Amino acid sequence: MFTLRRASQIVGLAVALAVAAPLSFVSPSVAQESRVSREGGAWAQEITGSLSAVKNLRIKVDMGSVVVRGGQQQGINYVVHTKLGNSSEQDARREFEQFKVTAYVKGDTAWIVGDWQGDRRPRHFSGEFKVNVPREMALVKLETDGGSLDTSGIAGRVEAETGGGGIHLDDIGGGVSAETGGGSIEVGTVSGDLGLQTGGGSIVIHRANGRVSAETGGGGVRIDSGSQEAVVETGGGSIEVRQCSGRVKVSTGGGSVDLSDIGGPAEIETGGGSIRLTSAKGHVHAETGGGGIELYGVPSAGAETGAGGITVKLVNTGGERRDSDLETAAGDITVYIASDVAVNLRASVDMGNGHRITSDFPEIHVRSEGDQWNKSLTADGALNGGGPLVKVHTSTGDICIKRASR
Repeated sequence: MFTLRRASQIVGLAVALAVAAPLSFVSPSVAQESRVSREGGAWAQEITGSLSAVKNLRIKVDMGSVVVRGGQQQGINYVVHTKLGNSSEQDARREFEQFKVTAYVKGDTAWIVGDWQGDRRPRHFSGEFKVNVPREMALVKLETDGGSLDTSGIAGRVEAETGGGGIHLDDIGGGVSAETGGGSIEVGTVSGDLGLQTGGGSIVIHRANGRVSAETGGGGVRIDSGSQEAVVETGGGSIEVRQCSGRVKVSTGGGSVDLSDIGGPAEIETGGGSIRLTSAKGHVHAETGGGGIELYGVPSAGAETGAGGITVKLVNTGGERRDSDLETAAGDITVYIASDVAVNLRASVDMGNGHRITSDFPEIHVRSEGDQWNKSLTADGALNGGGPLVKVHTSTGDICIKRASR
């Protein structure tokens, strides 16, 4: 018999189960609609939907490109555009059904997932996800197996990963982590730290307010403006840094390096390309397997090349001044020294026949040893009372010590 006591027990059990249930929940999209239409010589499907605004957004798709735009809006709206060529309407609808798009909110994270559920993917199938979100999101994380990724207008952090497409990021208030198997990466303005990696594409950074770490298997790297330190590595492309307020460390397997206005020390290495630096506040170390080296406006420098010329201009930048060591196996070396720079200089040419050491400073004394068949050249002296050592050495070439004009 169903008694009042039994009813009370059932109600109590229901309340206990409700309390014990996890607080996280999954909320489906507020609305999702789809339609199929003819688009040129292909069939297209458009899926539209919306989600409530939360702190984080995760987009994970098996195929297709993803575009996310942050703006002054309350919720999350998305449009998924898929396209299939060379197919009948019936076949197209069947293929569209294989690509399942789901959207939901779980806890403080909104999810948009594109999952291919068929046995094989059709050759002429493409997809694009366009998502509009509130600007004040803490995290936007994007993953696609092969399409491009494009995100802008986000106040928080952005993480982007694609199997091979290009990545474009701009107007990001937090940090950025971006990785592609082989596409190019372009970054506009980012306030946080940058971590960029591509298997072989180029990397371009227009304005980075945080620390920069950029790595590519073979493409070129360019940084227009950096507010903190930058570490750049490429397997063989060229490297260009136009302005960086902090320390710079760059390495390339064989490309050229061109650095302009560096606000700290610099470490430069290339397997065989040329090196050029306009100015640096700290000590510069430059090394190349065979190209020329030009370092202008530096307090001190270490420069070494296997078979190129070296030109260095030593100035008083107010930064740390250390010993300088300039060496080439086969090439000329020219050192410009500013009038307010105090150094001890020591220069030598191993094979002096047909070569010479010249100096604008009477304090530098030049000597030769040996005969006309086997002659070596040396020079030394103290300028402005002496200071850190500047060592200049070439096996075969000329050495020229000149006054630096302002």
